[in-house]
Amino acid sequence: MRRRSLLLAVPAGLLTLAGCGDDKSDKSKKPSSSSSPSPSSPPKAKIVDGPLPAVTGGKGFRDKPTVAKGPGKPSSDLAVKTLIPGKGTEVAKGDYLQADYLGQIWDSAKVFDNSFDRGAPAIFQIGVGQVIPGWDQSLVGKKVGSRVELAIPPELGYGKQGNPKAGIKGDSTLVFVVDVVDTFNAKSSAKGKKVAQDNIDVPKVSTNTDGKAPTIEVPKAKAPTKLIDQYVIEGDGEELKATDTVLVQYKGVLWDNGKEFDSSYSRKQLTQFGLNQVVKGWAQGLTGKKVGSRVLVVVPPKLGYGDKPPQGSPIKKDSTMVFCVDILAKM
Repeated sequence: MRRRSLLLAVPAGLLTLAGCGDDKSDKSKKPSSSSSPSPSSPPKAKIVDGPLPAVTGGKGFRDKPTVAKGPGKPSSDLAVKTLIPGKGTEVAKGDYLQADYLGQIWDSAKVFDNSFDRGAPAIFQIGVGQVIPGWDQSLVGKKVGSRVELAIPPELGYGKQGNPKAGIKGDSTLVFVVDVVDTFNAKSSAKGKKVAQDNIDVPKVSTNTDGKAPTIEVPKAKAPTKLIDQYVIEGDGEELKATDTVLVQYKGVLWDNGKEFDSSYSRKQLTQFGLNQVVKGWAQGLTGKKVGSRVLVVVPPKLGYGDKPPQGSPIKKDSTMVFCVDILAKM
């Protein structure tokens, strides 16, 4: 299991599909984070351009950087400098930011956390209190493809309590180099090549990638008894493992009447979950599929809710469910 980022300020609770988008039923399963303090009303930072320590090695975008010790006394303000300007999408408040980063302590240059050694960028919502305030207040507005260096004073990091496990004291100024890899929001869609949909007995899913909900046309045929999982748009990202956590857009309709019963598009909010936390049809249908793809998943009752549908849901006993899922990223 990949080690959790020390950046998280509050637990990033995973939504299960046990209620098909109803996170109220799973509050008890949200992971705790004893190493991640939850700040209350962090001060609004004054942003300055220094001082900042020199990046002495790994200077390219997505290269693991080497950073010198802080030069003298750090600023009491939030120091931010764009080392490499990006040309991609601008990060907005509430986006899911995908970033590689290295964090170290100003005085000692001791590295306490970095995503480069884990081999995968981290993903979390930005600007909404999911991460330390120094990140929230410095990275909104940056563009994908940027490398940004930060020097974060204690009150915008872990506060007076610090983070003893990471060697961060209550008066530690933190230095980060952050590579903005990508950003995702409610308008994000799959990216890849369209795949032919030739079988007249299988639902057809539209291939629009404008951020609007795809259409799903259910054939007037008997519902299948076995799982159907196939590409509508095939991405070129990493293949998902059964233990992965993913960030997705999705829409679900009932086979019997084609009516929508759940949709991240309707909520205007992306969904994240572990493949081991959802109904079997989702877990089996998405395992092995590539990040960036749009996938049709037809879930028969035995791999869905069977004779125990969610209470108060439009899903009835022994319903066959039809989903289109855009796999935006692996968390």
